[in-house]
Amino acid sequence: MRPPNPSSILFSIEKTGSKQLVATKRELITTESRILTGKVGQPAKLRKHLNQLAAAFHRPTTRLALPRSIRGLWKADLFLGSQRPDHWVGTSVKINSRHLEAAPGLRVAIVPTQAGRSDSIRKDEQKNLVVCPLPHDFSFMQTFYEGMRIVQVMCATDFKMPKEVELPSPQHREVARIYAERREFAVQDVLDATAIFAQPELLEASTETTSSEEFDTSKTPDTNTVITPFAVLEKGGN
Repeated sequence: MRPPNPSSILFSIEKTGSKQLVATKRELITTESRILTGKVGQPAKLRKHLNQLAAAFHRPTTRLALPRSIRGLWKADLFLGSQRPDHWVGTSVKINSRHLEAAPGLRVAIVPTQAGRSDSIRKDEQKNLVVCPLPHDFSFMQTFYEGMRIVQVMCATDFKMPKEVELPSPQHREVARIYAERREFAVQDVLDATAIFAQPELLEASTETTSSEEFDTSKTPDTNTVITPFAVLEKGGN
């Protein structure tokens, strides 16, 4: 892979239910797209085997029909690469580095760095993976986990102001206070009111339309319905 325009193709297949590729950007894959595995030999063509990879997720017998060098590529979450020189690598994305596993065809792993640990890129010789940790300290992963902890505490306290021992950080308590003070209001009204505090100018946003590629199957998707929390206003509550 060479700069200046690296791209990623999301290879997302439901673990149960229908076989679907979500937001694939399949137009990036040409008849000459090669999948690099780090092994000696001519790299396999990705487009030629894409349908087999999707089917292999649910049918173990299909995996045996794949070239030996990419027999485990169905475990990939992403394909990273570029159209020039049209090389791609199978990429695994895990929330915990201990869950990484070796598989023929997987070459890159993306994992969050634990607090205080090095975020340097390294090669795992046993798994034949180039491990790329996402920085934790003072970066996205730390902000993500801190935000999730605030949400967990607020849900546990029914959106009442938590005790200091539950959220000892003054910054976290200030975030909690914003929502605890508005506990008796409708959810949409709270979202509209707190939007004033946002700083959208700090983000570079873009709007895209995602697509899906469906594969022949008799099963239906298991994720037709999304369930989300909803607020309940108790009469006579304090």
